[in-house]
Amino acid sequence: LESGFISNEESKQKLVPIMTILLEELNAKGKCTLPIDESNTIHLKVIEQRPDPPIVQEYDVPVFTQDKDDFFNSQWDLTTQQILPYIDGFRHVQKISAEADVELNLVRIAVQNLLYYGVVTLVSILQYSNVYCTTPKVQDLVDDKCLQEECLSYVTKQGHKRASLRDVFQLYCGLSPGTTVRDLISRYTVQLQRVDERRLIQFGLMKGLIRRLQKYPVKVARDERSHPARL
Repeated sequence: LESGFISNEESKQKLVPIMTILLEELNAKGKCTLPIDESNTIHLKVIEQRPDPPIVQEYDVPVFTQDKDDFFNSQWDLTTQQILPYIDGFRHVQKISAEADVELNLVRIAVQNLLYYGVVTLVSILQYSNVYCTTPKVQDLVDDKCLQEECLSYVTKQGHKRASLRDVFQLYCGLSPGTTVRDLISRYTVQLQRVDERRLIQFGLMKGLIRRLQKYPVKVARDERSHPARL
């Protein structure tokens, strides 16, 4: 408007080729930088519409979906920069808040923002009293070579020889209703010599190979005509 580009008849003739270039660049690359004249440049970028992330609770555990070193601190706001070193896949949000000395609600908002961009995912707190079971997706560990490589690299203990797929698959199949993580460790001591059980559970949850089983109290309807037993 200030330069009269749209109202000027001479420059108006450039609109059609400019719009054509913009359309082609945005479709091809998702972004476009186009100089219009000596003092004006158009910068456009197509923003991916993502679904709203879930509400982050204080007991949720954020886990990086990619190597943390791939993200530069300068990419994020100050709050996110402050909490990034404390996201290790095992600390829950409230613990991150306490150790990073950042207000809890700010941590929840920052983690929710990371969720939105797919930088982290959320898993439940790992306790050795937890019970897990496999899902049908555990079969992918047998069929998908790339998933096998990713899994074995992730769950092998540092400084140890690479874990075998046979041991890892046995451990996942050992998770069943009524079997706690503590029980799994006591039953599969040989298989766990090279496998980090915490990262085993973490990887299984992230990839949907396993799920956690929860117990909830259920009120049983009582016949109003019956009377409680008396001593």
